[in-house]
Amino acid sequence: MKKKCVSIVIPCYNEQETLPTIYPAITDVMKTIPEYDYEILLVDDGSKDRTNEMMKELAAKDEHVRYFSFSRNFGKEAAIYAGLCNAKGDFVTTMDADMQDPPALLPEMVRVLEEEDFDSVATRRVSRKGEPVIRSFFSRSFYKVIRKISDVDIADGARDYRMMTREMTDSVIALSENNRFSKGIFAWVGYKTKWLEFENVERVAGETKWSFWKLLKYSMDGITNFSNVPLMISSYMGMLLTFFSFLAIIFIIVRKLIFDDPVSGWPSLVCIITLIGGIQLFCMGIMGQYLSKTYMEVKRRPHYIIRETNSEDAERNK
Repeated sequence: MKKKCVSIVIPCYNEQETLPTIYPAITDVMKTIPEYDYEILLVDDGSKDRTNEMMKELAAKDEHVRYFSFSRNFGKEAAIYAGLCNAKGDFVTTMDADMQDPPALLPEMVRVLEEEDFDSVATRRVSRKGEPVIRSFFSRSFYKVIRKISDVDIADGARDYRMMTREMTDSVIALSENNRFSKGIFAWVGYKTKWLEFENVERVAGETKWSFWKLLKYSMDGITNFSNVPLMISSYMGMLLTFFSFLAIIFIIVRKLIFDDPVSGWPSLVCIITLIGGIQLFCMGIMGQYLSKTYMEVKRRPHYIIRETNSEDAERNK
């Protein structure tokens, strides 16, 4: 009888310091469940260090390893998508290379999908020990906001680390949008998900590739990808300002007719014009974000381009 296979997708960007740790950790864990075959898909997202060379070395000595090297840096979301498109396993896992996603949870994930009525096993951190206070505050705020203004339910502290059945994986792949936000996509496709909680684990080596501004941009992408509330807010603001403008015009006309009071107050007028102009630019910026995403989608460019791989039947671009 053919063994079931577990595919483990790991996006990598400048991870030469973490690969020597994550690879043996995964292989050691998978040896504890010998009744399952496995494959490790390492996706190099245009790294500038020795990540690509190390991936080749691992693939040369271990048939379980398949590597995919992008032609340039396309981003983590593209790397995850490339891994999912090329995964062959019955169960497909996505995880980071920095050991913040504990490989020790893999056997429990497999057990849940086999023995319990779930299609996905996702993970979330119950603490943010070791993380800057400001970053933790904004992260928690983001999850609260996106749950309230969108139709996706993303748990606070949710990680990209999860294991999915083949059916759910195929559903995620079918959503081929260019502006990807995996946490939202995982929630949007539905399916029954069990959450595993764990304490925050710091990076085993190296530094995070996610600066505050990158995380802010990523959160804005998540909100605009799964909610039209920002557009509604800009519309309501426009209607409200129009209403107050009419009231102001009536007030000025009445004051002139009754009290013959000349129009005065240039400083306050300048402040009002500046305020309204700022609000207009803010609303135009919101609309511009949605238009730019539409523009990127209609061009239908591939999410990624694979320059080099040891997989003969790889999806080289999609």
